[in-house]
Amino acid sequence: MSKDESKATRNVRLAMKLIGKHITKTADSIQDASVCEMIDQILRANKIFVMGAGRSGLVSRAFAMRLMHLDLPVFVVGETVTPAIEQGDVLVIISGSGETKSIVELARVGKQCGAKLISIISNTSSSLAKISDVAIEVKGRTKIDKIDYLERQVRGEYYSLAPLGTLFETTSMVFLDGVISGLMSITKKDETHLRLRHTSLE
Repeated sequence: MSKDESKATRNVRLAMKLIGKHITKTADSIQDASVCEMIDQILRANKIFVMGAGRSGLVSRAFAMRLMHLDLPVFVVGETVTPAIEQGDVLVIISGSGETKSIVELARVGKQCGAKLISIISNTSSSLAKISDVAIEVKGRTKIDKIDYLERQVRGEYYSLAPLGTLFETTSMVFLDGVISGLMSITKKDETHLRLRHTSLE
């Protein structure tokens, strides 16, 4: 193994440990009341819409898949089969910065149509957070954050191992999987039920 390969392998393990530690820390900081409100809104919704840009969009799709497995009426914003959003619906948005222009504009449209807005967000002072009915703070560096290199080293923070929005996106994914577990508990649906809803066209 070359020196570069050895360093790469070490960084793989360090990155995994950094991300895992961050997820554990964030799990302890999330407010129970906000999570309960999110779950309640989802269960009461006529339709659930999910949305995110870039990698956050991939996280939203993974969440939508599990909601579908739970027999909940879920749609991904932007798909050709997605219906109109209306009063009584819920829009769930994953956005670290909460300032992505297209995301904020669509969030406002959803609100104007009477839907409830749930945001999974890192920047709680953002435009998106301010218009949300429920804002879940998932702490993590967003892609627009700029942190001084020397300051990071003094603090022992090696965010270069988890570039841009990696910490937010990965932690959001784990958080939303946790939400699915909470929904399973309330709806009394287990893995057997979810498996029945899993696609057979693969």
